[in-house]
Amino acid sequence: MIWIFPALAGLLIVYFAARSSRFQRFAEPVLSLTVAGGLIIAFVIWINEGRNSPDSEPDQTKQQTQPALTPDDISVDGLTFTRNRPDTSYRATGTVANKSDFNLDYFRLSVTLEDCPQNQCRTLGEDTALILARIPAGQNQSFETYFTFPNRYGVEPTAPKWSYRVTEVRGRIP
Repeated sequence: MIWIFPALAGLLIVYFAARSSRFQRFAEPVLSLTVAGGLIIAFVIWINEGRNSPDSEPDQTKQQTQPALTPDDISVDGLTFTRNRPDTSYRATGTVANKSDFNLDYFRLSVTLEDCPQNQCRTLGEDTALILARIPAGQNQSFETYFTFPNRYGVEPTAPKWSYRVTEVRGRIP
């Protein structure tokens, strides 16, 4: 209902500006400055509300509601790599076991490929895959993903050596 007062004031200003040229000369600059000031105040309020809104503070609440899973809470077993097309791509299959009390949503698996002929290793590349694995607490599941390593030298690895680690884990309360 408060909108009635500005609407009535606006109608009166338009009426008097149409009837009196003296009022028109006075009202035009005053109204222009008033509208500009109102827009500046609205912009400042909009900026401040964006900074202090409840949507900008969910970092603490999300951290409190997200279970504290660590890479040690899951284990990756039986990881095997097979060459895929193109030649720089490898298909990885394995089993992930959820050893925590929380349901697993996803994890990131980082893999490093080295070529180690005669025990002299040379790193060919590293890749990380996001693996969506919805695994209940205490259970395991097989997974499949793909890794790509640049073949800078144009030579296939003669003695490939794979190393991997889980770098990020995310879960939820059961």
